[in-house]
Amino acid sequence: MRMFAPLAAVLLLSAVSAVAQEQPAVDCQNAVTQMDMNICAGQDYDTADADLNEVYRRAVAATKAMDKELGEIDAAYVGAEEALKKAQRAWIGYRDGQCQLAGFEARGGSMEPMLVSGCLAELTRKRTAELKQLLEPRGN
Repeated sequence: MRMFAPLAAVLLLSAVSAVAQEQPAVDCQNAVTQMDMNICAGQDYDTADADLNEVYRRAVAATKAMDKELGEIDAAYVGAEEALKKAQRAWIGYRDGQCQLAGFEARGGSMEPMLVSGCLAELTRKRTAELKQLLEPRGN
């Protein structure tokens, strides 16, 4: 009997995984059911997060270059990359807390995941726009 429990758990996880992979494509332009709206909100956040990660990668490279350039003038000027990373870590904490709070509007209901994902997507797009500003040339 002891050997049966782990085997049953593996089979159950395999079945759940197979069902999860067989989800039909959702037409997010015409989502009607709450499940579809939740899926679409999650996909929207995934897209926004991928965009953010790309822009953040470029922003880190830009701040590294800035630190290198300014470090040649005076080592005291270095720190842009670390400031960016500190700001990003703080922003992630803010985003996660703010979006958890947004979910309380429908706490425990089927709409909660959509509210949280929608908040995550919105704040992530705003942060992406902020980071893009770091990449724009500045005139003096």
